[in-house]
Amino acid sequence: MLRQEEKLRCTKDRREFLKKMRQPRAEPLVKFALMKKVRDKCKLSRCPWCGFINGVAKKGRMGLVIVHDCSKSLDGSTEELRSALSHKKEKLAITSIHTLDPATVLSLFRRMIDEDCELLNLGDRPEKLIITEIAVPPVPIRPSVFVGGGGGRMSNEDSITCILKNIVNTNSILKGTLQSGEPLVKCFDCWQHLQLQVVEYINSDAPCLIDSQHRGLIQRLKGKTGRFRGNLSGKRTEYTGRTVISPDPNLRITEVAIPILMARVLTYPERVSYYNIEKLRQCIRNGPHKHPGANFILQPDGTKLHLKYCDRRIAARDLKYGCIVERHLEDGDIVLFNRQPSLHRMSIMSHRARIMPWRTLRFNESVCNPYNADFDGDEMNLHVPQTEEARTEALMLMGVQNNLCTPKNGEILVASTQDFLTSSFLITRKDSFYDRSSFTLLCSYLGDAMENIDLPTPALIKPIELWTGKQLFSVLVRPNAFTKVYLNLGVREKICTKKCPLTVEDKTSEAVHDAMCPNDGFVYFRNSELLSGQVGKKTLGNGNNEGMFSVLIRDYNSHAAASCMNRLAKFSARFIGNHGFSIGVDDVQPGESLNEKKGKTIGEGYQECHELIAQYSKGALKPQPGCSRAQTLEARISGVLNKLRDTAGDHCMSTLHWRNSPLIMSQCGSKGSPINISQMVVCVGQQSVGGRRAPNGFIDRTLPHFPINSKTPAAKGFVANSFYTGLTATEFFFHTMGGREGLVDTAVKTAETGYMSRRLMKGLEDLSVFYDQTVRNASGGIVQFVYGDDGMDPVKMEGKGGNPLNLDQLFMKVMATCPQRGHETLSPEGISQMLNDKLSEQDPSAGGCSDRFKELLTKFVGNRIKMLRNTRRALHLDEDHVGRKDSSIEECVAANISGISAKQLQVFLDTCLSRYHSKIIEAGASIGAIGAQSIGEPGTQMTLKTFHFAGVASMNVTLGVPRIKEIINAAKKISTPIITAELLSGQDESFGVKVKRCIEKVVLGEVAAAIKIVLKSSQPNLVVKLDMQRIEAQGYEGISADSVQLSIINYPKLKLKSQHVRVIDEAKLRIYPDGTDRSKLQFELHNLKSMLPKVIVKGIQTVERAVVNPVKGRDKTIERYNLLVEGTNLLAVLGAPGVDAMKTKSNHIMEVNQTLGIEAARRSIIDEIQYTFESNNMIIDLRHMMLLADLMTYKGEVLGITRYGIAKMKSSVLMLASFEKTSEHLFNASYAGREDQIDGVSECIIMGIPMQLGTGILKVRQRLESLPEFKYQPAPIMSS
Repeated sequence: MLRQEEKLRCTKDRREFLKKMRQPRAEPLVKFALMKKVRDKCKLSRCPWCGFINGVAKKGRMGLVIVHDCSKSLDGSTEELRSALSHKKEKLAITSIHTLDPATVLSLFRRMIDEDCELLNLGDRPEKLIITEIAVPPVPIRPSVFVGGGGGRMSNEDSITCILKNIVNTNSILKGTLQSGEPLVKCFDCWQHLQLQVVEYINSDAPCLIDSQHRGLIQRLKGKTGRFRGNLSGKRTEYTGRTVISPDPNLRITEVAIPILMARVLTYPERVSYYNIEKLRQCIRNGPHKHPGANFILQPDGTKLHLKYCDRRIAARDLKYGCIVERHLEDGDIVLFNRQPSLHRMSIMSHRARIMPWRTLRFNESVCNPYNADFDGDEMNLHVPQTEEARTEALMLMGVQNNLCTPKNGEILVASTQDFLTSSFLITRKDSFYDRSSFTLLCSYLGDAMENIDLPTPALIKPIELWTGKQLFSVLVRPNAFTKVYLNLGVREKICTKKCPLTVEDKTSEAVHDAMCPNDGFVYFRNSELLSGQVGKKTLGNGNNEGMFSVLIRDYNSHAAASCMNRLAKFSARFIGNHGFSIGVDDVQPGESLNEKKGKTIGEGYQECHELIAQYSKGALKPQPGCSRAQTLEARISGVLNKLRDTAGDHCMSTLHWRNSPLIMSQCGSKGSPINISQMVVCVGQQSVGGRRAPNGFIDRTLPHFPINSKTPAAKGFVANSFYTGLTATEFFFHTMGGREGLVDTAVKTAETGYMSRRLMKGLEDLSVFYDQTVRNASGGIVQFVYGDDGMDPVKMEGKGGNPLNLDQLFMKVMATCPQRGHETLSPEGISQMLNDKLSEQDPSAGGCSDRFKELLTKFVGNRIKMLRNTRRALHLDEDHVGRKDSSIEECVAANISGISAKQLQVFLDTCLSRYHSKIIEAGASIGAIGAQSIGEPGTQMTLKTFHFAGVASMNVTLGVPRIKEIINAAKKISTPIITAELLSGQDESFGVKVKRCIEKVVLGEVAAAIKIVLKSSQPNLVVKLDMQRIEAQGYEGISADSVQLSIINYPKLKLKSQHVRVIDEAKLRIYPDGTDRSKLQFELHNLKSMLPKVIVKGIQTVERAVVNPVKGRDKTIERYNLLVEGTNLLAVLGAPGVDAMKTKSNHIMEVNQTLGIEAARRSIIDEIQYTFESNNMIIDLRHMMLLADLMTYKGEVLGITRYGIAKMKSSVLMLASFEKTSEHLFNASYAGREDQIDGVSECIIMGIPMQLGTGILKVRQRLESLPEFKYQPAPIMSS
């Protein structure tokens, strides 16, 4: 009866599982989870059908056989047998342990019904899992290598061939042994040898094989050099070249100079037509050895003619339309240019070829930044696309001119560098004047004599016509009247003096104050006229989106910016070659006055350090919050020494002559910084190891040259000498310590960031924008409903913080190009009305502007209205009513300073809206790959260090590459968990101290005056006496004998109950050990005494400590206080009294997910990645981090970008096999009979088909009904 009920239950479960397994759209991961549930259901002690005992199956004999162990499953029916054989354990083992050889398993598999196969998620019959036949790969997979020549040639066979040969031989021996009736032992040994050889054929790294000399099938598939990563995902390419690179400023930024030798080998197949037949005939006559020539002719019938071995004149004469000529590379051909390591998409771009003599690849230095190239021996690769479609995509998508800005944050990457910046800085000095001959000569440097140049009106007329360097630069931006480029720009350069303390609300007045900079550091262009400033890196260089080239790209197009770069490169190289610019030892020689200032500054700094050390020795040094006295001393001394180096550097910079070459390079941003100059001239400064001063490593001292425990600057790594004067022996040693740390850091970081970038790319590669503006993966799953919440393209962002537009610069352009003349000024109310009318037409749901952009635009216009009101108030005019400009002088002045006409506002709003819509990301954009590169590429510039928390010297926080790894791995345990708890009363420091005492963990050892063992009483015990004075002094509220009693009882490691802990009075407790064994009593008492000081009597158990942290504003004043809690348990901290739970956050993402949910975890991922990059002074568009956070959380749980997380995100077998664990994924897929839809990026690359993103997202279709009717006329069988 029981058997029947069990069968019925099994039948019911079977139907449910079969129904779920047979669902056609069930994901493989869901089926795998169902199979696990089926397997758990089947873990019964007896089979419900035949009653056989079901034990534990495990591998035996190093994986060659399966052992079925039923010893743990013996029940009452076999208890009698167990007791009878108890004295003979080997016989008991024989009866309870069965060895399942392959033949036995095969017979069991053949008896399985098909429904059971479905329940176990088998793709086919299970007997196919047992190898009875071996597939032999074709010969090209295992080629023979012939060695020797003549008659003595021998072949070295591939390892696969050798293994197959051994398998065949062993199999025939086994067959003969069985047929001849040899002993069973010999047959078994032969079978086992055959088994080992088959294992070696499949997996030569199996544990049962010892020192295999062959490579099995698995070894040929997995790893970097395996079939998946070495041949399928990354393929070798023809028509490529590689050689050393060198600079050539006379080339355009879109060009690359290719040696003639290389151009004769690299060819392009050009089809013969009416337009090019004569050119190709001449190429054929020149042949393969004369450029421009040709190497092959491909006839329409498929025959290929080598021009080296034929009569080229006859071949040129017989050339017909439709033939394909493989001609040499010529000027203007499209080539792909690449440098490794290729960290982002700008590491491979398309250029136009320029065939030139000599043997190096040359390109303009402005394009060094995206390739991260220098000319100290670097080599680069070149590839020639072979089809018109490839050439078109390379030119339009990968062209240098179309990739001037990086998608990481929209900043310009292809820009002027080094000599170009120095030349521009020198030419735009205030004292640069040129007569007509010099000015026209310099203007001739701008182009290639094919461009007209309009000379501007000279700045000085009498006594001689003179032009300024600023006018020359204006000509460079706009050479003639036909160049419709009106540049309007205001940039504060590095040499610009700091703003005056006067608060200027009016932006125009602020610009006027900047333009009056005595150092001429404010660069101001108005309608392409340089009115003020010496141009430098902030105007012309990379790494910003406010410079001249960025504005030209936004206001006009990339062609205008590229043309300006070309002119600047040609001019700068020729100018600096004629002008001369060098650096020598004399440039870093300090004067006598500087040496005196240096000696005085260092003496004062050393004196201050000695005073701090003396205070520390006397115990009079007051510790900083959260720090010990030793930590406080280190922090204070480090601050003094850093200030000392900065002060010495300021003295150095102020005494250098303005013509000093290192100073010029530092000021214009072409190379170096003030720190580099001060180290060469004055003082190298403090050398740090691990973010601290040099540690003691030689018996409590850094070196044997110093006293023990010396903390003086010289003994802890401060280098007082400069590179000019030379370092002492100890200073040189400390300097090498700091240098070694940098080298090791770089070496380790390369491997770490490389693997991290690969994981990011594999996880994000198939994400793209669809036509409905959603972000989906290859299988159609939605990751984001709108990319980045606003659908904007990161590469086109203009403003700071990823804002679509730089409204200040755009307004400046409109005011300059659309003057007020003839139009009256709008009143504040009129401005607001026009803005509201315009924005009311923009509905976000109908493709209009986002609410965030509307807020930014409204805020900007509100500031202009406020500025207008302030101006009118200062001129004693009515703020709301605006009169005519000609009614009074004051009205005219107010209109000129801050007035806006209706036409100007209309043009401004129309330009904002049209430019906003032009920045919407296009469908098909591979935002996943771009996001992975944008996060992975900056990682190579980050450090592997752990930094101090801002303002708290002793509290470390993991930053750099380790922190990024923790985030993308979704680590359950992080190295420095910190909870930032905001206070309800953040202005009161004492309130923060009270909350800190509630949260911080307090153990019994901190509040106990004594813990003693009492043996004299009738029952030995422990007496704990509380130090009530200390409890009261420290402000530990709520700690009493009763609370301590509860803490001791609840402490899990002690395992004491209430009767074991007694309260004697308000400050004393007695603790009696558990148990009555007198022999162990002494041990238990001492064990209790050692464990009691660790009992937590107050606070949160997982919190190590909490520090009251002052939060400072921009003006360095304390705005509020918060708590930095070192530890976990966010939920307990949120519930602590005095903590503002709405603003408290943690850097532990998994804990945030567990406490606050998946949306909070997503936000935490974004904030933590952003904070980590900002700590390294790196700016990355928020949209990339949002995409990564959404991918990690869109499944409803936080999945790391690891081999386990990606396996849960992706279902493609080929993709997973090309990532990691190749053999496991292939075995599991073949077991389940999985199909791959080939819709992801990795799969398409492996199969060699176009992927479904980018240009592959669309299909070109033709309406058949619009085609003319085609009448088929069969050709006659016999011609007349």
